Amino acid sequence: MSPARNLPDDLLRAPVGVLVDAMRRRALSPVELFDAHAAELSRVDAVLNGVVATRFGAARAEARAAEARYAAGGDDLPPLLGVPCTIKEMLKVEGMPNTAGIPARRETVGEADATVVRRLRAAGAVVMGVTNVPEGGMWMETHNRLHGRTANPWDPRRTPGGSSGGEGAMVAAGASPFGIGSDVGGSIRIPAAFCGVYGHKPSGGLVPNTGHWPDDGRSGGMLTIGPLGRTPDDLWRVLRVIAGPDAQDRAARPWSLHDPAAVDLRDLVVYPVPGNGRTRISPAVRRAVEDAADALVDAGARRGHLSEARLARGLEIYFGALLAQGVAKYADLLGDGVRIPIGREAARLLTGRSGHTLPAVVTAMAEQLTGAADGLLERAATHGRALQAELESVLGPNGVLLHPPYSRTAPRHVTALARPFDFVCTGLFNALEFPSTVAPVGFDARGLPLAVQIIGARGRDSITLAAAGALERQLGGWRRAVVGRHRASPLAPLLNYRR
Repeated sequence: MSPARNLPDDLLRAPVGVLVDAMRRRALSPVELFDAHAAELSRVDAVLNGVVATRFGAARAEARAAEARYAAGGDDLPPLLGVPCTIKEMLKVEGMPNTAGIPARRETVGEADATVVRRLRAAGAVVMGVTNVPEGGMWMETHNRLHGRTANPWDPRRTPGGSSGGEGAMVAAGASPFGIGSDVGGSIRIPAAFCGVYGHKPSGGLVPNTGHWPDDGRSGGMLTIGPLGRTPDDLWRVLRVIAGPDAQDRAARPWSLHDPAAVDLRDLVVYPVPGNGRTRISPAVRRAVEDAADALVDAGARRGHLSEARLARGLEIYFGALLAQGVAKYADLLGDGVRIPIGREAARLLTGRSGHTLPAVVTAMAEQLTGAADGLLERAATHGRALQAELESVLGPNGVLLHPPYSRTAPRHVTALARPFDFVCTGLFNALEFPSTVAPVGFDARGLPLAVQIIGARGRDSITLAAAGALERQLGGWRRAVVGRHRASPLAPLLNYRR
């Protein structure tokens, strides 16, 4: 097998399709591809702290096996054969940590692969390791007491988002061609936006959640597993592999997947909605939504109008949907099935003796308070069902809503706590179970990624991916982050500690 040229930098930028094509032509060795990414992952992780554990020995053996399969030839080679990837630590990978960043799960490892991981392996993907998450996965700052805090590759003083923050950081830095995350309130889309990569939250039920922790079967279509990648085509290639019901997840549905390449942009109707009437959206993010709409119109789409006021009840609808699903209490999850004493942990936080992070305890306290408003939240769930029907009627089979993925670009570490409900920009669409693709569309004045969220009706994942592809062609797409360009915060030794 002849060596690839311009290694390793070209490999750290190339889309999945280009990598697979090079391996099929035997212009690139799967071992060479793995070695380049493993080396870069090790280098950038010393700064970003995005990886919980690696399996480089086993992965390199799998890359050698992929090389042998390519050498043997044939027309039935798996679609992702030899492509390295990383997996969010909340999904089970056999023999790898599955702690969800929770101290009570410190010794927990995956006893078997999650359905999604098993499907990726069958497609030939090579799992390099598992990536960091917030404690319990319910916050948009990737930090826990077991594995420390993950940094944004564009500026380590800032958060990469969460809960799939480790994935967003590794893909943005070029250390992983694609990653697998999960999303119950923005956990794929916020990291994708903050780190400047593509991310897709599938339609509710399109991808089975079997092997994800936590998921007791009651989260329904609000929780979804999906890909992060360098291009919209990467997302599509991975989504085809992981989609479809298994025999275990009762919420999984046999949605029909259509090829985004078959979407005619002249049939696309774009509805830019740069806010929800309640959340304070930065001017740069609002402008990014409008610029994305202009770019799609330039590519052949038509512009529609939708009032921001229609989304104004998003926060109530989100919490109402959680209540309706009967999702397990967060205080129980933090104790791995045994409810933590919230008041005691709050007091211990003040003296620095708590085993939990501040966002985790605050979230548990907030959940306890909202439990007293069951009647209000039940009514909100009713409003959510009405909004779902209304928006699906407006969007139809060819419409997309353009919306901010968050109120602003990546904030400094910890500061997102000052505005804890800004995740509603994404969380609303979990409640509605709509597919949503985040696409990078440029940078703000500080050099931080700007992104737009592209939302379609349920089952119309191909439409949101096609729109992301059009924006990539119009606006330039993903750029690899150069890790080490910024100085770390003087608080880095405190922020990035491990226990």
